[in-house]
Amino acid sequence: MHREYHKWHSPSLNRDMELLVHGHGGARVLVFPTSQGRYYEFEDRGVIQSFEHHINQGWLQFYCVDSIDSESWYAKWAHPGGRAYRHHQYMMYLYHEVLPLTRRNPNPFLMTLGASFGAFHAMSFGLKFPDQVGRILGLSGLYDITWMTGGYSDDWVYAYNPISFIPNEHDHHRLEQLRRVNIIMTTGKTDRLHWSSQDMTRVLWDKGIGNALREWDGWAHDWPYWIQQLHMYIDGQ
Repeated sequence: MHREYHKWHSPSLNRDMELLVHGHGGARVLVFPTSQGRYYEFEDRGVIQSFEHHINQGWLQFYCVDSIDSESWYAKWAHPGGRAYRHHQYMMYLYHEVLPLTRRNPNPFLMTLGASFGAFHAMSFGLKFPDQVGRILGLSGLYDITWMTGGYSDDWVYAYNPISFIPNEHDHHRLEQLRRVNIIMTTGKTDRLHWSSQDMTRVLWDKGIGNALREWDGWAHDWPYWIQQLHMYIDGQ
């Protein structure tokens, strides 16, 4: 199975960043780790190995990025506005540095995916840049970032908080782009974040943005469930 390690000094973040690429072709998959997780998490947890056939056949190519959560939303010592701005810099790193790397692969289809806090990143990035993303997979996600800021919001928090900015989307062109994105969320019925997926699906449907919410019995907030869900839903079911 083809595997590449990349590291460079990010001008967007002014720090070194690392990522792993698994696969040689196929649909591009931008993978976000769980809260404060690392770029090798999906490999360590067996997710990548579970898709070995898909990867070797050239159907999927995974780009597993690092997080900077400890410098942004989890940096509780910092003002929430500063934490949100650091997240903006992370989004710029992804958009201006990681996406160009993925385009070595000429396949035009890009999906974002993440579990738990990684689902927030997948949703936030996908909804901010719908012209770049064809599918969003959010597993057991949090989609209202003010849950991490004690209710605080400002322009930077709002800009990347999907539960906030989607209701105020009025640009026809952007709405048409958003309506072309295939959005799938999963959550356990007893997951403490269950409410967030319900709120997110409602907000999207209120704007005419189709999406699927798959509710699983029980908690379903762990790697064995997420691996099952990815194999069920990565094809857009």
